[in-house]
Amino acid sequence: MPLHTVARAEQPPPAGAPPADPGLRGFRRLAIFTAIYIYLLIVFGGTVRITGSGMGCGDDWPLCNGQLIPTMSLETFIEWMHRLLAAGLIFPLAALAVHVFRRRARPGYAGPGGVVRPIALSFALLAVQVMLGAITVWLELSAAVTALHFVTAATILACVVVAAIRAGAPAAGTGVGAAGYGVAGAARPRFATAALFAAALGFLVIGMGAVTANTGAAPLCTGFPLCNGQVVPEGGPLVHVHWTHRLLAYLLALHVVGSAIRARVAPPAVRKAAFAAVAAVAMQIVVAAALVLERLPRWLQALHLAVGAAVWVSLVVWATIARRHDRAARAA
Repeated sequence: MPLHTVARAEQPPPAGAPPADPGLRGFRRLAIFTAIYIYLLIVFGGTVRITGSGMGCGDDWPLCNGQLIPTMSLETFIEWMHRLLAAGLIFPLAALAVHVFRRRARPGYAGPGGVVRPIALSFALLAVQVMLGAITVWLELSAAVTALHFVTAATILACVVVAAIRAGAPAAGTGVGAAGYGVAGAARPRFATAALFAAALGFLVIGMGAVTANTGAAPLCTGFPLCNGQVVPEGGPLVHVHWTHRLLAYLLALHVVGSAIRARVAPPAVRKAAFAAVAAVAMQIVVAAALVLERLPRWLQALHLAVGAAVWVSLVVWATIARRHDRAARAA
């Protein structure tokens, strides 16, 4: 589900609700742009790994092979361009941070349902991400640090997505979202619980996926859906790393489908977000199966990463919308 659609998925505020700050509209557009930028940067960062370009600038940082503009080979160009794009992220994130700081006392900005906290967290994590990028280079692509670098990027993306969705709806507690629950629905927070569990499980899946990719465990489980034709595969620790990633992905798929079925009686915005997550997970299963059966071609590795990041975004969107609706239902 596109961010500009889900950002407007909430219902109009009821009579007597505090008016939304006009600045939130511009904030929402910038947040959507920033989320798309981060998503593409994550995919491009995966391309650096897939093409073996991670040391294209040597072990120098922030310079590339000791130069601001290095002599280019293909690997050097890919790594240098990734660093350049990563440095560019500071501008939209800083603009978002300045925007919320100047308006932090206005409705829709502060509080548990506002945009200040996710943007503040994303800006703080950006500083961590910069240091992790440097350490990754200095340690010559340590698997643990590289995986943590990816997980941090995914967390920054989630923070900005949450802020974009929150900016598209009135402040929590105004009664928005209660419609559709009815009297019984107000006492059923399971929609948010299921969505939050899906997001947490999705975070584990992408984390284990990063470990699988960066430790060389990816080619050690052949066949699909089993690992080397076995439910409990034989082999060393890396085989079990890969198999754990798959098992978590299977569990996520089952949970998302089951939750989407139960969400048929949820408010329309929650229902649509759940079905969007199902579609993204289904696409990722197809891509993952093709990736394994075709023996890990580079283009399918890149597609697997791109769709996996889209699954993560869909889960964050679903969890954010469901939580807002359940909060509003309780308040109503």
